[in-house]
Order: sequence, then C-alpha cells, then structure tokens
Amino acid sequence: MNNKIKILGVPVDMVNYDEAMERFKEFIREDGVSLIVTPNSEIVVNAGKNPELMDAINQAEMVIPDGIGLVYASKILKHPLEERVTGIDFFGRTLEYLSQNAGSVFLFGSKPGIADKAAEKMKEKYPGLTIAGTRNGYFKPEEEEEILNEINAASPDLFCVALGSPKQELFVLKYRDRLNAKAAIGVGGSLDVWSGELKRAPEFYRKHGLEWLYRFIQEPSRYKRMAALPLFMLKVVFSDKSQIEC
Repeated sequence: MNNKIKILGVPVDMVNYDEAMERFKEFIREDGVSLIVTPNSEIVVNAGKNPELMDAINQAEMVIPDGIGLVYASKILKHPLEERVTGIDFFGRTLEYLSQNAGSVFLFGSKPGIADKAAEKMKEKYPGLTIAGTRNGYFKPEEEEEILNEINAASPDLFCVALGSPKQELFVLKYRDRLNAKAAIGVGGSLDVWSGELKRAPEFYRKHGLEWLYRFIQEPSRYKRMAALPLFMLKVVFSDKSQIEC
C-alpha cells in the first residue's frame, strides 16, 4: 500500500483503484486533512521546475497515477504501474462512497456557475451525497480568508479543488493546517465535465490513453500544453534510473 515509484523525482503511489479507495476511506476516518494529488505528465514536468509544487506533492498523503504518460514511464523504468487511476474516475468513486455513507463534499473552483451545475448533476447521480457548499475559482488574494471561513463552516468530508495545477495543490498546502475537512483533492477540469461544460472523451479514447487528443480537438488552444507529453517521455528515457524507488 505504501509502494511508490519516482518518476522524474516525483513520487507516485503504485496503487490501483481499489487500493486508492481503501486509502481514501482511511483518510475520512482520520483527523487532519489528507492531500490527494492527481498528476499527469505535464504536472510532473512542471514539478521539476516548480519547487513549491514539488513540495506539495512530496507532502501529499496519496499521489495517484492520473496520466497515461506515467503508466508508460513506469514501464520504461521497469517498475510498471498496475493501472492508470484517472483523477476524474477516482473522484467519482469517492463521491459514490460518500453518498453511501452520508458524507459531504465542498466544490471549489472553475468559472462562475460551473460548481453549482456540477453539484446538481452529482446530486442526481448520488442522492445520498451532501453538497456542503460551492464556490467559483475567481477570487482575489484578500478574499482567501473569507473563502477559508466558508469552507470551514461547511465542514466537508472532502474538499474538492478545481483551480488547475499548481494553484489547487498550493492552496491546500497553504491552508491545510487550518482546513476543517478530512481529505482534499485537486481535480483540474473535472467540474467542467461534471457540469456538462466539457464533454468527456468517448470510451475509445479513454481506453487507449488518448484523452489528451480528445481535449486538444475540443480546445485547440491547448496545443502548447500538449507539448508536455513528448517532452516528458524524452526526459524519462534519458533520466537517471538508479533511484526510482521510494
């Protein structure tokens, strides 16, 4: 359960969906805020250039292998991950578990109205889930204290942060000692998908690790970000492979 692999210096838990969910259930029972990070290739590359992001990942209680690039990299490093644990699917499983156990979630991030729409869809799918609160991701630094108070008053089991990386991880790291929640997870654009603002890639793309291509088709403006995947793979191929186990 504690087995990890280092990919370009970033520790990633070698967990499948079931193992990740067992860890999540432990987090919900424990005191304090457990941080869950869902890195893809781009986030791993950025962590190598951003010490604060790397620090947040190192302090996380669980780092799941969200990107297909991480699975490919683990095979190159001769420590293959059992499966890809996508952030959006894992997030869905946590919501299902919370729904079945009278749990709650606070949705924070995305454009105005997106979190509210996502909350409605979540309640339709998981009637037992309590939406403790919602807040869009557009705010000024001086508003953070007010936002923190709003979250803490709601006291959610799961604090879902959709601010994009590294902003979402750094927000949790900055306030984790003051957050009144059991677990916090950065989910990137998952609320946009839940709300219907963005369509999830069809099963063919997901099955073959081509969600990045589908996102590019939907949002051609992401072309610069797409360059992170080949850069990531090149870095892995030529990386020092002597210290890959944590």
